[in-house]
Amino acid sequence: MAVTSEPEHFGLDSVHSGLLDCIQANLAVLADHHHGPGTHLRLGAPLTFRSREGADGLPTVDPPLAQQLHRAPELLGLTVVRQERMAAGGLLARLRADGGVRYVVADAFTLPWLPYHGHAHMEHSFLLAAAPGGWQITDAYRSETHWGPAAPGRWVLPEADLAAVEEADVVELAPAGSRVAPAPAPTLSVDDGAVAAYLGAYDDCPHRAQAVERLTAETWLLSRARKLHARYRAHFAGRAEVTEAEREHLRAWDKVVEQTYVAHRRVSRGRAEPPGIVDRLRDVLAADRTVFGAPPAAAPAVPDDALRHRVAALAGDVLGVDGAALLDGAPFDAFASFSSFRLIEIIERLEDELGRELDADALVPENLRRVDDLCRIAR
Repeated sequence: MAVTSEPEHFGLDSVHSGLLDCIQANLAVLADHHHGPGTHLRLGAPLTFRSREGADGLPTVDPPLAQQLHRAPELLGLTVVRQERMAAGGLLARLRADGGVRYVVADAFTLPWLPYHGHAHMEHSFLLAAAPGGWQITDAYRSETHWGPAAPGRWVLPEADLAAVEEADVVELAPAGSRVAPAPAPTLSVDDGAVAAYLGAYDDCPHRAQAVERLTAETWLLSRARKLHARYRAHFAGRAEVTEAEREHLRAWDKVVEQTYVAHRRVSRGRAEPPGIVDRLRDVLAADRTVFGAPPAAAPAVPDDALRHRVAALAGDVLGVDGAALLDGAPFDAFASFSSFRLIEIIERLEDELGRELDADALVPENLRRVDDLCRIAR
């Protein structure tokens, strides 16, 4: 049966794709789609250190799909309606029949929009829906690779382009409720014994080329997780940017990633392994406690009720929407009537009502998304 209607459109602009791994990136798209921009940052609320044995026998911090999905209701407000391991033919037939969208995890080696296509085997997520003329792919993943960049985008591909996908994990996800749970506080949980065992496995591995190659992926994953955690801490505290201490620590993580990649390139060419790779990784993991271990900044106080209703009524009037939705936490840009011009109008009308100028330093995009954001600035 031919598909004649356009599939659901998913925005990508709100997703901090450079902070997410290839499984998280498209869970993030769905979270922001259903609960508003910034929801996906909650993936960075917990910073933990857990490893498991990888396919090559070395430990990996790459969490399995089941673990990522297990936390989706709590962190992202998404619930798993159905999860199956399916052959590609069955998946496409089902999507043709129900017109829905699925979160799919398949081998990146078989996915033609990725630089990994035909080069590397790894699990990779995307959103799939039937579309006129083919199959709509939505993928928010971003990374630099040996074979070129992976960048967020949407593609409509003919069915023949998906022929190499033999099997995939297929997940139907839905909002866990009309509203996402209150933002969780950032947490750090590290088991020293687990870290020591992990580092020891790489120190002691006799196959140095294998160990160093694996560490290029491991340090990349560890670094991204810390950047996401730092961004969430700032978001939770109502700050536009990470702290200077966090920024310096993340630069140290970048250097570990760079050093590991340089070591991998040298070892893969039969040259000597530069010393100190695992020691440097050990140092930045230890520094996580200093930088991220302090009690997180408390969430900003909720503004007084009268001011909230005043701001919601004003913004609702400008946007032509019911102020009740804004009081419930809906972001301004969730409404079709929103634009930068409407935001300016909201700010200027609020200043006129208050009889004073708002702090210019606070008027950054991260502080101008919801009623409570403006209330904090207006106090």
